[in-house]
Amino acid sequence: MFESAELGHSIDKDTYRKREPELREALLDIQYELKECGKFPVLVIVGGLDGAGRGETVNLLNAWMDPRLIQTHAFGPKSDEESERPHMWRFWRSLPPKGQIGIHFGSWYTDPLIQRVGKDLSQAALDQRIEEIVRLEKMLSNEGVLLLKFWFHLSKKAQKTRLQDLQDNPLTRWRVSDEDWQRHEYYDRIRKVAEHVLRQTSSGDAPWIVVEGAEDRYRNLTVGNILLDSIKRQLARVNVPRQRVEAPPILAPIDNVRLLDRLDLSQTLDKKAYARELESLQGQFNKLTRDDRFRNRSLIVVFEGNDAAGKGGSIRRISAAMDARQYRIVPVAAPTEEERAQPYLWRFWRHLPRHGRVTIFDRSWYGRVLVERVEGFCSHAEWMRAYGEINDFERQMAAHGAIIVKFWMAISQEEQLTRFKEREAIGFKRFKITEEDWRNREKWDDYVLAVGDMVDRTSTSIAPWTMIEANDKYFARVKVLQTLCDALKSALKNE
Repeated sequence: MFESAELGHSIDKDTYRKREPELREALLDIQYELKECGKFPVLVIVGGLDGAGRGETVNLLNAWMDPRLIQTHAFGPKSDEESERPHMWRFWRSLPPKGQIGIHFGSWYTDPLIQRVGKDLSQAALDQRIEEIVRLEKMLSNEGVLLLKFWFHLSKKAQKTRLQDLQDNPLTRWRVSDEDWQRHEYYDRIRKVAEHVLRQTSSGDAPWIVVEGAEDRYRNLTVGNILLDSIKRQLARVNVPRQRVEAPPILAPIDNVRLLDRLDLSQTLDKKAYARELESLQGQFNKLTRDDRFRNRSLIVVFEGNDAAGKGGSIRRISAAMDARQYRIVPVAAPTEEERAQPYLWRFWRHLPRHGRVTIFDRSWYGRVLVERVEGFCSHAEWMRAYGEINDFERQMAAHGAIIVKFWMAISQEEQLTRFKEREAIGFKRFKITEEDWRNREKWDDYVLAVGDMVDRTSTSIAPWTMIEANDKYFARVKVLQTLCDALKSALKNE
C-alpha cells in the first residue's frame, strides 16, 4: 500500500511558484462556497510517520485559506476530563459544523496504532477498535460529512534523512525529540501495523490517501489539489436537485410488535405504601450513588414516554435523592441551529457524564426513531439505520463504565385525556400543555407502532428498556426507583 509513496516524486521550484498561487486562490474560493452552501462539513484526518511533513502541511492549509473557517485540533494525551468518558467523546466534541473544515491532527487512529506497536493492545483488541472506527466513519458519511484521510509516508531511509536534516538545522532542531528517534527504530513494525489499519479502514465513503512526504512542494500541491477537487465534487452532488423516489411508508411497522397493548396499566399503589417505599428507595439510591465503587462508573438515565405520562414527576423523585452537584438533567427539545449543523448524535455525546456522576435525559436520542419517524422529519433510510447507530452509541458508553437505564412511561389514551384537561384547568400546570400535545394524540396508533419497533430493536443486555405502567403515578415512581436501585446493585456487585 505504501510502495507508491516511496517513488521519489518531486516538483521543481518554477512549476511550484506557478501552481501555488492558483491553488491558494481556488481553495479560498471553494472554502467560501462551502460556507455559503452550508449543507455539509469537511473533516480532514491527518496521520503518518514522524518527519513526513504533517505539521507543515496543516500549517500551510491554514495559511492558504481563511483560518476562521478551519478548526484544527491536535490530540495528545487524554486529560482527566477526557479519560472519564468514552474514548470517542473528545473527537465528537471537535467535529466541524456544516459549512466549515475541521482538521484532526492525530485522531481516533493514533491511540490504537501506537498501543499495538508497543504491544499494549492485542491484535484482537486492535481489530475491535478498527470495527468501531469503521462504524463511526460510516455514520459520519451517512450524515453528510465529507471525510478525507491523508497518511503522510516516508521510506525508512527518507525518514532518517529527514529527521537528521531537521535536527541539524538550528531553526528546526526543536521539532526532533528522542521519542522521534526511538520510533524510527520501530519503523518496520509501525509500517506493518499502519498498513493493516489503513487497509481495514479504507472504504468508498472514507478512503485513505497515501501521500509521499519526502518532498514538500509535491506534498503540499498533492494535498491541496485533492482537498479542492473533493469539495468541488461534494458541492456538485449536494446542489443537484434530488429526484423524487417512492419510499416505504413512514409509519409502516417493521416488526409489528405492539408492545404497549400488552401492558397492565391497572396496577396501583396506595398512598401510605407509596410514602414508605419512596423513602426507602430514595435512601438506597442515595447510598448507591455515593458508594466508593461508583467512582469509576457513571449512570445514564433515559426517559421517554407518552405526553403527560409523569416523566417530570419521576425525575424529581430521583433528583431529590442526590446531591445537586452530582447529577445533571438534560431536557431535549427540537435541535438548535448549532445542533442541526452537526450529526444528530453530537448533541447527546456532549452531555455524557464523568465518572461518579449521573445524567438524566428527559427525552433523548430516541427521538429519531419516534417523533422524527412519525412526523416525517427524517427520511426512511435515516431512521432505519438509527437503530444500529444507537445501539453502537450505547455500547461505547457501557464499555467505558456507564450504567444505562431506559424507561418508557406508558399511560392509556383515557388517562392522558384526563391529565390534559387537568393541566388546562390548573393555572400552575398550564405551561405543561401545548397545541403540539393535542396534535400528538391524533397519532396515537402511529406511536404505538414506532415504540414497539424501538424497544424490539434497541433493548439490549447492556441497555435494556423498562416499561413503566404509569396510569398510577405512585406505582410508576416506585417502579422507576426500584429499577434504578436494582441496576446499580447489579453493576456494582462485581466492582
